[in-house]
Amino acid sequence: MADAKKTEGEETAAPPKKKGKLLLFIIIGVVVVAVAVVAAVLLLKKKPVDEEDLDGENTPKKEASGGHKTEAPKAPTYVKLDPFTSNLAIDEAAPAGPQYVQVVVELKVEDAHVAESIKPFTAEVRHEILRLLSGKKGAQLATMEGRDKLGEEVQLAVNMIVNPPKKSKKGGKEEPPEGPVTKVLFSSFIIQ
Repeated sequence: MADAKKTEGEETAAPPKKKGKLLLFIIIGVVVVAVAVVAAVLLLKKKPVDEEDLDGENTPKKEASGGHKTEAPKAPTYVKLDPFTSNLAIDEAAPAGPQYVQVVVELKVEDAHVAESIKPFTAEVRHEILRLLSGKKGAQLATMEGRDKLGEEVQLAVNMIVNPPKKSKKGGKEEPPEGPVTKVLFSSFIIQ
């Protein structure tokens, strides 16, 4: 009889449970779609790959306050030559007799392409460095100034080999070469 007393406007409690599950599935679906859209936007915003990056020369660029792109400083490249061992010039003032020098020379260049351009000249470069070493006396190379001067001489010699001097337009003089080697470093220097 209790069922008979129900009015026509009342409903049973079972249908709202089904609506609750449906609402939960709709909310989960909306969240999943939103996450997918955010991920797609982030992936599409990624910087496109430059042709330079494919060549192995990754040159990061930073935007300055004026909106211009400026290149970040490049890390230098070094060409390490095999160790040199040479007799030094005879020094009459040194009672010890003949002396020897053993050095490891590293040439600082701008980038890997320049380093590769030096390799075909390796035999000639080694020859000139050995000539320079054998012309020095132990006392000359014992000081920092002497080693720095040797570094400058090696730099000039290598640059002359790799990039021979050109005659200047002013008076026909030969200008010192602007070469690929920007500095010469000695990673080992032993005099005996």
